[in-house]
Amino acid sequence: MNDTNVSSIVLNRLTEEWDALTPEAQKAARYVLENPTDVGVSTVREIAEAANVKPNTFVRMARQVGFDGYEDFRAPFRDAIRRGTVSFPDRARWLQDIGKSGELGGLYADMVGAAIRNIEETFGGISEEALKAAATDIWNSRQIYTLGVGVNNSNARNFTYLASTGMKQFHAIPRPGSTAIDDLAWADEQDVLIAITCHPYRTEVIEAIKLAREQGMTVVGLSDSPASPVILNANHGFVVAADTPQFFPSSVSTIALLETLLSFVIAVSSDEIVERVERFHRRRHQLGLYAEEPE
Repeated sequence: MNDTNVSSIVLNRLTEEWDALTPEAQKAARYVLENPTDVGVSTVREIAEAANVKPNTFVRMARQVGFDGYEDFRAPFRDAIRRGTVSFPDRARWLQDIGKSGELGGLYADMVGAAIRNIEETFGGISEEALKAAATDIWNSRQIYTLGVGVNNSNARNFTYLASTGMKQFHAIPRPGSTAIDDLAWADEQDVLIAITCHPYRTEVIEAIKLAREQGMTVVGLSDSPASPVILNANHGFVVAADTPQFFPSSVSTIALLETLLSFVIAVSSDEIVERVERFHRRRHQLGLYAEEPE
């Protein structure tokens, strides 16, 4: 097991033990979950100051989740940094060239760099097994409701649209003129809610997740922090990196993860789904929805 996976396991352990932590330990854990790279480069005093808690709080938190102390807790994070996570050696030089290209070159480089980092960080923290488990629950469910508001409403609808080319049980919510809570009125343990929101977290999404859990639904959550109420209350939680130089959270990794999740659903589905996709596109051709390419 590589060091990046080990540090991910440590973060998962923090979320699993969240309810058992004291309020002060939760403050320390929240800082770790939202700033994991700081753990590898900070002393216990430095990270405690950043998290606005006492150094002993970090020591107690580390012991509560099974470590001898902060240094033991910190070790996998230090190893991950030392080994490095950059995948493409030439990327830095390419980005520097873009940054020097002109007045808008710096912004262009920042946007491109953020998009690439978001993809790498997102998929670097998600295992094949976790995606397969979520996809299997989705495939075995009766109805799937995908919830997003604001920019994530379009992401949820795009996911639902793609799924509908082969499956009938996907629904994007809130439906026009409705609310997410009303749309889930008759959902139960046979159904799945896929919920998406990033900081600052939308109240209606958080409330819908709580309602879904009360009704016995399986929740798949996508959010930008392991400490997000979406992740903490999900059966299957996936952290997406959403950093951007702009004023809005980036959707790049959210869209990529949703596309990957859908591909896993197709992979665990029956042969009938492939036949439905073929019939769907054959019908489109027959109805003239695609422009014929010149011979």
